Amino acid sequence: MVGLGYVGLPTALALADAGATVIGVDSDRDRLRAIARGAVDLLPLHHAQLACASAGDGLRLTPDATAVGTADAVIICVPTPVDARREPDLTALSAACASVVEHAVPGQLIVLTSTSYVGTTRDLLVEPLRARGLTADEDVYVAFAPERIDPGNERHTPERTPRLVGGAGPRSTRAAAALLAPTASLVRTVADPETAEMAKLWENTYRAVNIALANELADACDALGLAPVPVIEAAATKPYGFQPFYPGPGVGGHCIPCDPHYLLWQLGKVRQQAPVVATALAANTGRPARVTDRALDLLARSAVPARGARVLLVGVAYKEGVADVRESPALEILDRLTAAGADVAYCDPLVPSVRVAAGTLHHLPDPRTRTWDLVVLHTVHPVHDLTWLRAPGAPPVLDPRQRGASAAAVTGVTTEAEVTA
Repeated sequence: MVGLGYVGLPTALALADAGATVIGVDSDRDRLRAIARGAVDLLPLHHAQLACASAGDGLRLTPDATAVGTADAVIICVPTPVDARREPDLTALSAACASVVEHAVPGQLIVLTSTSYVGTTRDLLVEPLRARGLTADEDVYVAFAPERIDPGNERHTPERTPRLVGGAGPRSTRAAAALLAPTASLVRTVADPETAEMAKLWENTYRAVNIALANELADACDALGLAPVPVIEAAATKPYGFQPFYPGPGVGGHCIPCDPHYLLWQLGKVRQQAPVVATALAANTGRPARVTDRALDLLARSAVPARGARVLLVGVAYKEGVADVRESPALEILDRLTAAGADVAYCDPLVPSVRVAAGTLHHLPDPRTRTWDLVVLHTVHPVHDLTWLRAPGAPPVLDPRQRGASAAAVTGVTTEAEVTA
């Protein structure tokens, strides 16, 4: 397993649990030490798998890329982020694929799982292997099988989720499907790597566009004096043609903010436009700025100057139940509030500290020890206790998630619409 991050490690553990001996290769020695200690962000099920694998010989950890040459099968699972211009950053993927190609041996199965542009598998594996004298589907077996990990969600563990496999030929497809079968609820094979690559981009572009639409329609509801979530729940009673998406402070993590840009980047090279996708991505990118503007507006309505205003963010992870802050909208919101002069802090028991433009901020264990001019509900983890926000004298609350009556019944907090009213 080349790459032991949020996707690679659970996949490695699922394979080890199925009886394979897994060699985990990662250039980040700190990550390897954290895995060895069990100090990693995993679901309880995967922590149990890690303990079992570590106690036996199911998982071996190494920073040595030459270990690839000793394996029957190699799975590449490294990050594919975007750069400051929102263009693909293929640094890690190119390096990992080049290393795997260098150490590949005849008879080996190589499976790429990292999301990338259509044609990546052929460009970075099939053709370089051919240049080495190894023909895909004859001398070696090559496939693309996009990862489907929903961090922090026990309902959608890899073992409960279908998996796609597209091989460079029929033998590659069969080999990859057999390898991954124990790690998925079922394996669906497709004609080729390109079909599987495009399917992955389609999945996350679909989500990005619908999240942008949910935020836009939530703003429309707010303008019309309606709570968005009851409207969404009413629409969701339709048993066909509708899937509920909910508003929020923006999009984070490694999939939705990044993957669709790989598609736009590739389409741009062939002069093909995708205006709906481009507009949706721009709207998602601008969402944290809009949340910040709303926060400053609420402070102004309360006659609190932005400079020196005490603002608390509840949660900085990009989603509930995980410690992942990659691409989290919270980071931009904190930066923007700080730039406006606010005195910002956050409480997130899953994230001890975060790096922002002004320096390092640390989790505030008990926000009740300070007074606040405004509280922003960014990410409410199951471990958060927000009952103090419904006590007499509690500060005003901005809820970009617009949960309305549904959330108020659970958390007892005030929604943005109720504050502005």
